[in-house]
Amino acid sequence: MTLYDELVARGLIAQVTNEYEIKEMINNGKATFYIGFDCTADSLTAGHFMALTLMKRLQMAGNKPIALIGGGTTMIGDPSGRTDMRKMLTKEDIDHNAECFRKQMERFIEFGEGKAQMVNNADWLLDLNYVELLREVGACFSVNNMLRAECYKQRMERGLSFFEFNYMIMQSYDFYYLFQHYGCNMQFGGNDQWSNMLGGTELIRKKLGQDAHAMTITLLTDSQGNKMGKTAGNAVWLDANKTSPYDFYQYWRNVGDADVLKCIRMLTFLPLDQIEEMAKWEGSQLNQAKEILAFELTKMVHGVEEAEKAQNAARAVFSAGAAADMPSTEIPADALTDGAIGILTLMVHCGLAKSNGEARRLVQQGGVFLGEEKVTDPARTVTAEELKAGAVIRKGKKVFHKAVLG
Repeated sequence: MTLYDELVARGLIAQVTNEYEIKEMINNGKATFYIGFDCTADSLTAGHFMALTLMKRLQMAGNKPIALIGGGTTMIGDPSGRTDMRKMLTKEDIDHNAECFRKQMERFIEFGEGKAQMVNNADWLLDLNYVELLREVGACFSVNNMLRAECYKQRMERGLSFFEFNYMIMQSYDFYYLFQHYGCNMQFGGNDQWSNMLGGTELIRKKLGQDAHAMTITLLTDSQGNKMGKTAGNAVWLDANKTSPYDFYQYWRNVGDADVLKCIRMLTFLPLDQIEEMAKWEGSQLNQAKEILAFELTKMVHGVEEAEKAQNAARAVFSAGAAADMPSTEIPADALTDGAIGILTLMVHCGLAKSNGEARRLVQQGGVFLGEEKVTDPARTVTAEELKAGAVIRKGKKVFHKAVLG
């Protein structure tokens, strides 16, 4: 199986500019490609996994990655997929964040002479002369086409500032600059970057009369269409000081049944034939698949030792001894309706919440687990069969309670 075929089989490829050319280049190790990372925080998130693992796969096949740190573009902020403007950061904040990114990327990508390169677009964007840029680049962009671009759609309703409107031009200029100075012939990015990436290929074609290529990778979303590991206010960080190895492990251990195999395909380096065998698993076997996913990703980010510690700690939580020591509440049969009880009502019965409203807030904040399943739906019900087996409810990280049918 070629590299390109494997990327397709793993569900990673969303859009390409010229499939034949891209196949030939990456399969034969002829691509010098870049992926951009804006420095909006002092740590990468689990949502960056897609880009980092793609860079690693391509580098292993002989292609040369360029990790582009967005020291310049971060000063504006990408409006793609957002309904509000990003927080404006100082240059000092951006420089600090860039250095944090560098250290984390080195765990995935091999940098050095003849290997991967790391460059910062502040080195060329911050010195641009505005009038010269307008003359050199501005004439190559149609405002009508830009306004139709997917990356601006969500901002059009509330108003798109001219400040942010420039982001596409700056990202396109990055590709143009890298093409000329680093021999970069391809750009990869998330599916929400397609319009910006096409801007770069068009600029190269119009200014230099040459072809460059772009490919978008599928965004990492759950079965409900929500971004995983990167959502504002709910990020899972690669920095152990922001998200501990245990919490990182638990995040992946608690993905939904419908998402676990997709995450294993996209994010791990397990062989596809092994994953196809796992696709036949059902019921409790899916918990084993989740453990495999969580261990593989924690090992990749924090090392084998931390992954083993996290796995052992997670298993110990629900060991027989722990379950025997936790407080329990008998739920009378008449509290059930049609053989089940709502999770919110059950939490009130067990004293884990004072009211259904408080219980609902805990669920919505992601702090409630039933066994090893993260409860995300306040309408979740617990059946009589689950209660007979002893339903373990966890609130937060440390409060455990067992509900049994009386």
